[in-house]
Amino acid sequence: MSVWKLRASAIGTLAVIIGLSTLFFAVILTLLGTFDIATVMIFVIGFNLVQWLIAPYLIDALYRVKEVKPGENPKLQGMVENLSRKSGIAAPRLMIANMPMPNAFAYGSPIAGKRLAVTSELLNTLDDEQVEAVIGHELGHLKHRDVQVMMFVSILPAIFYYIGYSMLLSSMFQRNDKNNGGGAAIGIVAIGLYWILTLFTLQLSRTREYYADRHSAAIVEDGPRKLREGLAKIVNATERKRHSQAVRSTGSLNSFKALFISDPDTAAVDARQLAHLGDSELVEKIIQRRITSLDRIQEALSTHPNIIKRLRALKEIEKETAA
Repeated sequence: MSVWKLRASAIGTLAVIIGLSTLFFAVILTLLGTFDIATVMIFVIGFNLVQWLIAPYLIDALYRVKEVKPGENPKLQGMVENLSRKSGIAAPRLMIANMPMPNAFAYGSPIAGKRLAVTSELLNTLDDEQVEAVIGHELGHLKHRDVQVMMFVSILPAIFYYIGYSMLLSSMFQRNDKNNGGGAAIGIVAIGLYWILTLFTLQLSRTREYYADRHSAAIVEDGPRKLREGLAKIVNATERKRHSQAVRSTGSLNSFKALFISDPDTAAVDARQLAHLGDSELVEKIIQRRITSLDRIQEALSTHPNIIKRLRALKEIEKETAA
């Protein structure tokens, strides 16, 4: 997928989300007036903004994240500083998450600053060159301001969710109100629109993942190969650890799942047929798999692209670079 197609897809998805939201808001504000709806909107927007501001501290607590002090891991710190220069951004604070699965994530807020975390298991699972490619991917998220973009977009489905359930609950307790039926109907439509916008939000998230992959491929020498192998090993290692209670409890934290470089909930399907192979063989094993209808459905409900499509896209980037 070319960078122009990625940009067009991202802009198009964002336009649909905002357009549908604006249209529906206009309708319900016309029918019901502004006070109650405005209250819900203020509450949801305020809640999401507060959550965004304090989220880094929640993430640190949930995932047992600690900052890497100067001199503690000079090799890893050197990777982050070097790739940050190539990305044209200030180096984020480097963090280590004490988690039993290999992964990495970028996060931050105006009060917490930009942060990049890798799990201790990632450092144990991947080779240094693959860790470098994963860091390049996460720096791509920071450069493209994906944390802010996805925070903004996720507010809109949340507003419809609360509007829908508020209208439905209101209609249940106001049975004699002549507008009761209309309120219930609007509530049902709002819940339906919440699900539609959620699907578009997930599509935007997957597009941003492709965009971050392309960034890593551009700033890391031999980046497409390194990132392909790193992603394949992350998926395979996550599958092997999926029976661990710690991994299951980590995967259940859906609020922060979009942060990861790989979706832990889909790793079991992604790695179902993988054996213990060499890095390049592991990549080829995944790429040669057929994408099933179940894969497509699962991808539509995921924050991350299907691993087969993702590795194939990196292969195409490698061909573009070589041409």
